[in-house]
Amino acid sequence: MSFDTLRWRDGRLELIDQTLLPVEEVYRSYDDYREVAKAIVDMIVRGAPAIGVSAAYGLAIAARQALEAENFSSYMEEAYSVFAATRPTAVNLFWGIERMRQKASSLQDMAPSVIAAALEEEAIAIDREDVEANRAMGSYGAALLPDAVNILTHCNAGALATAGYGTALGVIRAAVEAGKRVNVYADETRPFLQGARLTSWELHEDDIPVTLICDNMAGYLMKLGKVDAVIVGADRIASNGDVANKIGTYSVALLAKAHSIPFYVSAPISTIDYAISTGEEIPIEERSHLEVTEWGGVVTAPKGIGVWNPAFDVTPAEYVTAIITDRGVATAPYGDSLLRLKG
Repeated sequence: MSFDTLRWRDGRLELIDQTLLPVEEVYRSYDDYREVAKAIVDMIVRGAPAIGVSAAYGLAIAARQALEAENFSSYMEEAYSVFAATRPTAVNLFWGIERMRQKASSLQDMAPSVIAAALEEEAIAIDREDVEANRAMGSYGAALLPDAVNILTHCNAGALATAGYGTALGVIRAAVEAGKRVNVYADETRPFLQGARLTSWELHEDDIPVTLICDNMAGYLMKLGKVDAVIVGADRIASNGDVANKIGTYSVALLAKAHSIPFYVSAPISTIDYAISTGEEIPIEERSHLEVTEWGGVVTAPKGIGVWNPAFDVTPAEYVTAIITDRGVATAPYGDSLLRLKG
């Protein structure tokens, strides 16, 4: 890959600005944790794993800033709260925050400078582990695919959504690396166009054949027999296998079921929320109506109309063929198989 989703350099976090892709490849640099949090809210960085890693680095930055504060612990508590309020659906965010909090807590009797150094090391470890997890998922997932395969994917679950390599696109990359003949159809993914702007760009950069389609073309594409498998990522998975992912995923899953096409979800074990029983308990973020009524500053709908803009939906486990994790592949009944992978 010719790009980095995020970089850690001399105590600063650099993020590729995903709101500008594919037109411009611009990196933003941050040395204030509040600006990192704002970058998450504004979707300069997005994708559940990438959000978790970015929050971890943001907290490492916060720890450095806290060295100048009157009370180190109080400053850090505020930072944890700021990141927790950024995106409610992606569980990797809260997993990353909690891991950093536990690291700080384990060193609470040490000097603040020692804690700050340890938090930087922990964030770097989280970053590295995410890439390793993605490559493991890629290996497990590629084994499920035939030697020649047409794959439909929704939203962006690639390197841009992670610290590198990708979840759903990690499976695709691994299949290509294994010598399989892969062709990808990418849903545009309204309203933020992550499929059109990001997935298509990533795959094109890697010379992986990709064809862009509008979201409402997926059913007809399946009817024509041009889709062999669907692979998507996830922002949170309940312990029963219900999957929260980008809005429109549920519709794709229903279409795949109707056409007897396998529907795979690829996500690290950190995306599984073992504390909740079903997808009904997953909070669904609602975003600004402007994402629906405007694009690039151009008004595309009448002013004053009602707009509903949930960022995610929940696909029931019954429509999921398998969940590919960094610890192996889970199949129904997911309550059992996901618990075994937890370890």
